[in-house]
Amino acid sequence: MNRLLFLITFLLFVSACQETDKTYLTKVEDADYLHRSVNKLTDVIVYDIFSPPVASRIYAYPAIAAYETLRMGHTDDYKSLAGQLTDFKAIPQPIEENISFPIASVQAYLTVGKTLIFSEDKITEFENELLGDFKYLGVPKKVQERSIAYGNQVAQHILAWADKDNYKQTRTFPKYNVNSDTWRWIPTPPDYMDGIEPSWSKIRPFVIDSSSQFVPPPPPDYTMDEDSEFYQDVMEVYKAVKDASEDHTAIASFWDCNPYVSHHRGHVMFATKKITPGGHWIGITNIATKKAKSTMMETVAAYALTSIALADGFISCWDEKYRSNLIRPETVINRHIDPDWLPLLQTPPFPEYTSGHSVISSAASVALTSIYGDNFAFIDSTEVAYGLPARSFDSFYDAADEAAISRLYGGIHYMPAITYGVAQGKKVGNYVIDNIQMKKSKMAEK
Repeated sequence: MNRLLFLITFLLFVSACQETDKTYLTKVEDADYLHRSVNKLTDVIVYDIFSPPVASRIYAYPAIAAYETLRMGHTDDYKSLAGQLTDFKAIPQPIEENISFPIASVQAYLTVGKTLIFSEDKITEFENELLGDFKYLGVPKKVQERSIAYGNQVAQHILAWADKDNYKQTRTFPKYNVNSDTWRWIPTPPDYMDGIEPSWSKIRPFVIDSSSQFVPPPPPDYTMDEDSEFYQDVMEVYKAVKDASEDHTAIASFWDCNPYVSHHRGHVMFATKKITPGGHWIGITNIATKKAKSTMMETVAAYALTSIALADGFISCWDEKYRSNLIRPETVINRHIDPDWLPLLQTPPFPEYTSGHSVISSAASVALTSIYGDNFAFIDSTEVAYGLPARSFDSFYDAADEAAISRLYGGIHYMPAITYGVAQGKKVGNYVIDNIQMKKSKMAEK
């Protein structure tokens, strides 16, 4: 009887030791699991064809969920974003012990992301794949279960917050109204799509005070007087495409980032799907964190900060787009200068001013520079998956500047939209990094 009691006690002791053994965490804390989750969400965003503004929202909430969850294991070094983001309150504290915060963080990311997209089955398949990995790494089943449960709990907290950002209400708002004003944006070839997200300025911002906090100067007055600034801007676009060099064409293609490009061949119409401009900068974040050999905590912080800057950048930019409502170069050139002229890139379905690429790229570059510095050279391979060669940049600002000017080379923006868009995006980015503190020590690192 004593031998049986000893054996039972020994087995319970071994079981307890296995459950509390944290040696597996050195592998689970590898940021690769987070990178894979972000990449999977990007794949689904591309598959489901979300517009750039909506995609930025889809990236932001999961990244915040992952950050807040993983931070529970780094409370000495990292601050919660509660009270720093608009209307965001602290996440629930974990009740259970022996939780793997890396697993919980990835679970929170995927659960929030899955709720915001259409093809949920693709995320579910990926979740099952990760579970197999965690089992292979020797993570005790009870630890997995508790960690996943906590990740889901945080996810529900984040989703309840997201549910109040006015997104659902904007689904019922009126579509863009086309009228006869000659200067106003009208739908463009080849599909003449309705204006995308005319009410995006009504979405609750994450950090900026309001969508109209950083209103840029108005665009030049619309007039085809050959001595006017506007006419000169139009001719600059016209000539940029007609005289496009091989390098300028490559730059335009690399930064196209149009999630839905339609092709017409006689009676046949088909479309190609691409990454969104925000998704491109999420890809750059992936590249930067890997080059810097960032820890999982540093990596999730980079994703969160960049995603927030992108999301607020889109809100700020779209506020101006539907205020100024400026007509696109393609319409003006075809109407007044050359009916056969085509831009290198397909004109996106929304007003011209300011340039979305210019705004959000500048905002993201400020966020990433605040983490990794101004001289962080990198090779951007984000577009390789879409058949384009990688490009090299000396800094995030260098990449953002090229993304901005690519819109002139592509024939879809006048220069003022680019110049003022860059300035607008930098203001958004600087406001974000000035009003968010993640690390508890040395924010001077920024």
